Amino acid sequence: MASKLLDIKTLKARLSALPREKCRIVFTNGCFDILHAGHIRYLAEAKNAGDYLVVGLNSDRSVRTIKGDRRPLIPQNQRAEVLSGLASVDYIIFFDEPDPYQLITEISPDVLVKGGDWSKSTIIGADVVEATGGQVLRIPFEYDISTSQIIQKIVERYGNNEETDEKGT
Repeated sequence: MASKLLDIKTLKARLSALPREKCRIVFTNGCFDILHAGHIRYLAEAKNAGDYLVVGLNSDRSVRTIKGDRRPLIPQNQRAEVLSGLASVDYIIFFDEPDPYQLITEISPDVLVKGGDWSKSTIIGADVVEATGGQVLRIPFEYDISTSQIIQKIVERYGNNEETDEKGT
């Protein structure tokens, strides 16, 4: 499988080679630290909004800035590798900033997708996408599953190390 992880120059070249009048570029972003069913559903729905899905992936430095020093749990290259295995994801690009505004400006997607937990007025880059005639789409948030909940469950179950198997996992 060829890597879907690209730098900005290569991504822009690939996107500009597409027949833009015949296809819609969708952009979403996130940390995707522990990939779970909510992420899979979200990314599949985002892909359904267009033809090519670009995922802006917060770099390790970016995740630490917004989530704190204990995150990410999974290094950026491994997170990108896991996302690359999803059929719904066409391209992945890291960004170091706390938000993807500059990336959205450079890519100029046709559709910007965020979770329903974001109000439209707080979606970063919505102004850029709408100014070029694009669409901002909010996908309903699944409140019963999140990376933070998974981490909490692990801490509750294994925090004392009494319940690990003989290999310590």
